[in-house]
Amino acid sequence: MPPTHEVFNQVPPLVGHDVADDPALLDGLTREGAGWAAEGIRELGRLAGTEQAQEWGRLANEHPPVLRTHDRYGHRIDEVEFHPAWHELMRVAVSHGLHAAPWADDRPGAHVARAAGFYVWRVDAGHGCPISMTYASVPALRHSPELAAAYEPLLTAREYDFGLRAPLTKAGLLAGMSMTEKQGGSDVRANTTRAEPGPDGAFRLTGHKWFTSAPMCDVFLTLAQGPDGLTCYLVPRVLPDGTLNPMRLMRLKDKLGNRSNASAEIEYDGALGWQVGEGGRGVRTIIEMVNMTRLDCVVGAAAGMRHGTVTAVHHAVHRRAFGRALIDQPLMRNVLADLAVESEAATVLMLRLAGAADRSVRGDESEAAFKRLALAVGKYWVCKRWPVHAAEALECLGGNGYVEESGMPRLFRESPLNSIWEGSGNVAALDVLRAMAREPQTVEAFFAEVESASGADSRLDTAVKQVKDSLADPATIELRARRVVERLALVLQASLLVRHGHPAVADAFCATRLDGDWGAAFGTLPPGLDLAAVIDRARTA
Repeated sequence: MPPTHEVFNQVPPLVGHDVADDPALLDGLTREGAGWAAEGIRELGRLAGTEQAQEWGRLANEHPPVLRTHDRYGHRIDEVEFHPAWHELMRVAVSHGLHAAPWADDRPGAHVARAAGFYVWRVDAGHGCPISMTYASVPALRHSPELAAAYEPLLTAREYDFGLRAPLTKAGLLAGMSMTEKQGGSDVRANTTRAEPGPDGAFRLTGHKWFTSAPMCDVFLTLAQGPDGLTCYLVPRVLPDGTLNPMRLMRLKDKLGNRSNASAEIEYDGALGWQVGEGGRGVRTIIEMVNMTRLDCVVGAAAGMRHGTVTAVHHAVHRRAFGRALIDQPLMRNVLADLAVESEAATVLMLRLAGAADRSVRGDESEAAFKRLALAVGKYWVCKRWPVHAAEALECLGGNGYVEESGMPRLFRESPLNSIWEGSGNVAALDVLRAMAREPQTVEAFFAEVESASGADSRLDTAVKQVKDSLADPATIELRARRVVERLALVLQASLLVRHGHPAVADAFCATRLDGDWGAAFGTLPPGLDLAAVIDRARTA
């Protein structure tokens, strides 16, 4: 009888490659002052491409964390159990300094090198959450020098030391943030958690947090209403005497993606915390942490697009249909090229933002002004593009891409998160308007950057003029906020590609993304429409 299960025309596994073998990444690494880190990034990229690392990512998601509120005897323990693969992923990330090491490194480009490593070590997105929050915690903690002196050396240490023990007795620490509550979400000023001062100089926090990711972290920067208003506090999981701080893990969220990472509802029942920064200035204190994690949202989205593009191209090279390899078929080549253009545009922007972050940390005021506006612009647009990109990359694999074993469903489920985390699309877009209105120097810095490419491409010159003109109508600018921010992002990406990218990529980007009234994202309707009538047709009450 003829064989019925002969396997042929199947694509070999995408393993054994260097994930950092990415021209846009490596060129940008040097351009932004971190060329000295290239070999370390390549080493991490080779590890990320191994079958072992990819298996860690799969297992960490196949076996999500489990909450253990009590031990067998009924004692409250509030612990989260993880698969060993999670710990391997965390160990690699921390040992390579992706968590917070740049804060202890004086070399120019240290934060760029860290961003590149975070981009390359993309075998699992979930464990990137505590890594990112730890990185972002340091500048916020520095608002209280005494606390920073005690905790920063452990936050920047390259030792992954998991377990519930008093923080200052451990070899290394991880930090989280605890801000949102069920009644407020992004409106953190609506928080109701209370912080009452004690006779020992510490505060006792009482309240309920709706979404606290990575609850296994050692310390948390938490917002609560103190005597002077909303204030930031450092809250440890374990108290100095070794007893558990009364932070009750109520339940873990059942999320669309990011399943390897635990996200919890937390109840503070008189939990001990120390004030960070000025009383009543909690948002101002923690906003530096938020901005650093927003940078990682852009980095993560760019990394996801790169992964999707590489996977789609790999499939097309090895898969045949209708008598030819997919890579040789004109329509598939068009799709793959478009995915590659979008990916490279995200990567060059990510690296430019990382460079601005690095230089602003070192006191460059012009770079700080550029980053203030460009980071919010990039957070909105790059994170918005990833879900669309992930869906198209998945489709390049056909039915095989829809099957879990391909890894593409996991990529697709991850893709909406970065747009939601640290301020969803509307929050990011309105933050851009706020920066432009309150800090005009950010607008000057932004256009100084964009116009560095003036005269190099007429399509870019026209688009820059158009976007400037669009800012001149303040009466409708909030309604048009998404459209305005989209165009700001596109001219910035185009400027970077024209100056630094491959000419073919820059030409394709300007020909498509700038030439005409594109409006590719949801929320880019023009003024003058009867929006109320449209919305009423979708109402149920």
